[in-house]
Amino acid sequence: MALRLRVRLTPKGGRDAIEGWWSDSEGRAALKARVAAAPEDGKANTALIVLLANALDVKKSEVRIASGASSRVKTIEIDGDERVLAARLDLVAKR
Repeated sequence: MALRLRVRLTPKGGRDAIEGWWSDSEGRAALKARVAAAPEDGKANTALIVLLANALDVKKSEVRIASGASSRVKTIEIDGDERVLAARLDLVAKR
């Protein structure tokens, strides 16, 4: 099983952080995240994977970018129990 979610990433954001939820103009929800890394050579994507893995207490190898690797809005898949991961995600996003 895997949890799929959309993430809106801000590279070169000064720090690595999850900043809650965001909705696009069509009302689709996405997790807002920022990383200090620049969007060069996949550095920002790697930083996002590390940020999510640490925040959700999973291995980096269990987090992957399913689509949108070169886009600001990405689809992320995280291996594990969807209910447990969703609960952790809710806690992290509310901080």
